[in-house]
Amino acid sequence: MAKSNRRSFLQTSAWAGAGVVTGAVALNELSPRIWHEEMRFEPNHSYWAQSHAPPNPPLAEDIEADVAIIGGGFTGLSTAYFIRRNSPSKSVVVLEAMGCGNGASGRNGAMLLNMTADRYMNLSPDPAMDKKIYDLTSENIRFLKSLPAATGVDFEIDTNGSLQVSNTASDVADCKAYVEKAQILGIPVEFWDKEQTATAVGTRIYEGAFYDPNSGQLHPMKLVHAFKTIAETSGARIYENTPVTRIEEGAAHRISTQSGQTVRAKSLVLATNAYTSQLGYFRNRIAPIHNYVGITAPLPQATLEQIGWRKRIPFSDSRTLVHYLGLTRDNRIHIGGGISDYSFNDGMRDSPQSSSRFAKLQEELVRIFPTLAGISFETTWSGLVDCSIDFSPSVGCTGKFKNIYYGLGYSGHGVNMTSLFGRIIADLERGAGDAWKDLPFVNHRLFYLPNEPFRWLGAQASMAYYRMTK
Repeated sequence: MAKSNRRSFLQTSAWAGAGVVTGAVALNELSPRIWHEEMRFEPNHSYWAQSHAPPNPPLAEDIEADVAIIGGGFTGLSTAYFIRRNSPSKSVVVLEAMGCGNGASGRNGAMLLNMTADRYMNLSPDPAMDKKIYDLTSENIRFLKSLPAATGVDFEIDTNGSLQVSNTASDVADCKAYVEKAQILGIPVEFWDKEQTATAVGTRIYEGAFYDPNSGQLHPMKLVHAFKTIAETSGARIYENTPVTRIEEGAAHRISTQSGQTVRAKSLVLATNAYTSQLGYFRNRIAPIHNYVGITAPLPQATLEQIGWRKRIPFSDSRTLVHYLGLTRDNRIHIGGGISDYSFNDGMRDSPQSSSRFAKLQEELVRIFPTLAGISFETTWSGLVDCSIDFSPSVGCTGKFKNIYYGLGYSGHGVNMTSLFGRIIADLERGAGDAWKDLPFVNHRLFYLPNEPFRWLGAQASMAYYRMTK
């Protein structure tokens, strides 16, 4: 099934690299000393970024805290809130390199999905655990739906469900088989035939679809604003434009910032996702993949009626190079995905190939909705997805003193999973993690990725292959 091909992308890349590494172990070991990663943070130019909350001032003095969180996205802000909610006496600071939501939290495709990426439309050998994870992620969506009332921030959350549309008859067969097994477990998903799918999304190019009624979409940067609001209301201190450059681990960590200030903290949370390796952590476990998104100007009502996207349900397709689409409340269509890129040495710079990637997205949008022929994107942007080889995320505790906590490897499912991981990190940090210990992603050891140049060579070979097979 195409979804399996997607999951095999990084696996193929890693195996390609590992095959070369076998004959070049010395270079693999020397590589991090030869090619130093550049610490770089590209500004967020996404459509969502136009709704950024007013920035907080940077850290201007040396401080101490019980918990220091690096990263002001969904993971970091939700963790700050949950720690303060559970332990009001603890002091919590968030250090964000640029503005809250500058990374993937403020650049994604806005889809709010259940399950982890590795189990999405893919039952594991432990079906009871699949059901448990579905229930947990559905519960977390209900939590997110409570935030507008709690924060006063409307982040345009809609839970009319989501679709994965099937591009081929083979995909339809696999989709039907999955839905049949999932329904037996009590997972309330559905198979939609070609007519139901066309009625919902307004195009007849798909053969059917997988429908999850408990998922949806939202405005990502406005959700960042909501989490920032609730974290600060709970008592967390948030400093923006405060890049962290060095971490000296200890029973009390010493965290240095680019402008010379230091933070002393008993516990440290890495909420840096694709940027984590820049701080020296998980370099060989996570690959930052550049993904691309474009959005139209608001469409006239007459155009929307021609398109026939009646139910405003977001959808992704079953192609190897997956595309995902959504329709905003002010009638803008956004499309993301397609060809992705990996930059040498975990590069964070915007890709020089971005113009051609956006052109391909525009072609795909018109292929799906021919009525939009001649349309241009109002805004385009790229962002980094933190991917693991097996597409499984990991949340847990690491470090010599067992006081560094992390959540990463969301592989495209971060809009929902990040705040669930915020809850888990908060419990782990206060020594109450037993309730989560049986979950497969808690302290999950991510698969090894080789160093450069083998990682880049493997990634390029795999991407070239998938561009041919689509």
